[in-house]
Amino acid sequence: MEYIPEEQRTQPPVNKVLCCECGITIDPNPANMCAGCLRSHVDITQDIPKQATLYFCRGCERYLQPPSEWIHCTLESRELLSLCLKKLKGLNRVKLIDAAFIWTEPHSRRIKVKLTVHGEVMGGAVLQQVFIVEYTINHQMCDTCHRSEAQDYWRASVQVRQKSENKKTFYYLEQLILKHKAHENTLGIKPIYEGIDFFYATEGHAKKMIDFLTAVLPCRYQHSKKLISHDINSNIYNYKFTYSVEIVPLSKDSVICLPKKLAQQLGGISPLCLVFRVTSTIHLIDPSTAQMAELSSTNFWRFPFNSICNPKQLVEYIVMDIEPIMYKDKKTFPGQGAISHRHVTADIWLVKASELGINDNTIHTRTHLGHILKPGDSVLGYNLEDSNVNDANFDKLDKNNVPDVILVKKYYDRSKKKQRIWKLKHMTLEQEMPFHTDSKDYNEFLDDLEEDPALRQNVNIFKDTSKQVAVDSYDAIDPDAPHITLEEMLDDLVINDIEMSE
Repeated sequence: MEYIPEEQRTQPPVNKVLCCECGITIDPNPANMCAGCLRSHVDITQDIPKQATLYFCRGCERYLQPPSEWIHCTLESRELLSLCLKKLKGLNRVKLIDAAFIWTEPHSRRIKVKLTVHGEVMGGAVLQQVFIVEYTINHQMCDTCHRSEAQDYWRASVQVRQKSENKKTFYYLEQLILKHKAHENTLGIKPIYEGIDFFYATEGHAKKMIDFLTAVLPCRYQHSKKLISHDINSNIYNYKFTYSVEIVPLSKDSVICLPKKLAQQLGGISPLCLVFRVTSTIHLIDPSTAQMAELSSTNFWRFPFNSICNPKQLVEYIVMDIEPIMYKDKKTFPGQGAISHRHVTADIWLVKASELGINDNTIHTRTHLGHILKPGDSVLGYNLEDSNVNDANFDKLDKNNVPDVILVKKYYDRSKKKQRIWKLKHMTLEQEMPFHTDSKDYNEFLDDLEEDPALRQNVNIFKDTSKQVAVDSYDAIDPDAPHITLEEMLDDLVINDIEMSE
């Protein structure tokens, strides 16, 4: 007697049947047909189109997602695959198992997608089928590009203005915009004399730019809108929105005179202060005590004031003698603000560079630059004694407490300096900027980047491969002159799309 395992005894016997079409032996199924015959009689993909059309805008490189949305998709991306599947109307009648792209020439304007689907046929039999759908890319201009070509493209604008003689703030703002790519959604950028205008297709993009400006610069803004058209029946209104942004009228190296009440709120700082940096707040320093303070845009607009001296009035002086002030000789008082440990206060005696050898009378003042100055150095400062200052806050000061000269920064002779081996990128504008990149303000901004490492942290600096400077070029000019090291520079990546030759 032969032993039968328990597993075989419990399993019922499986019978085989013949295919009703070709007669081969198959497992039983509701259709009683083999897979080949079943596939020849039934096509589960007959309701799914094998060809479709995608619409692509060449202006903004976006695809149309019906009914009216335009989206960015790269070739063979998940977003593009999702868009292709949504174009197939009969796909909901079967079960989608797999979908993948088939490679096509990028310039052929054809996209092929391989689909695997399951479907029930003839009483519950499940059939799997693989097929290919070919998409043709047609060009269609989107509404945004259409309005741009018709010169009716913008729906919101941001007007940035600064009432200042110095335009270094705008050069700094340009680099911030490039670093954070805040200009991606702009339809156009138009510079004017006192500022720059940004144009957008929607109000949301303009608000995003407003949030960026208020985060990086001390400013305020006003909002207005103008009715263009409206439909009484559908209650639809068409507006153009305008945001007017005003940056504080102060720039780096300006001298200001604070209102008395504001000076007390800033830790009892002297009313005569120097602006040594402008970021999201205004950084002030007292040249006579090296006391520092930060002024927010809210406090500035609550107590508005203007600069009494701007960088165009700087005068070159020669240091004749300098004597640092000892800590015990410094005056302190309760509630005094923070003192800068980076700067050193010193008594200094100066002579105008234009009067050197002619006038032996030296000018005495106090400065916060005692850590970098020595006898014989050149320094830039403001001559308050011979200046005609028209400011209400300045007129209230005791003339005995007003210094004759306020020193700003050490002067480095850059006339013999070779070309810089670094460069900055610039935005693409509709027209040339009224303040050119070869102007004095722009060169001063480049000098500020070399002298202030904290300022360089917010700016992308690129290597200029077209300029070659010897390694010892800086030593031949001035060993103390500040410069930007190679470690702080980025490689300028340029990608050129060159078509293959046939």
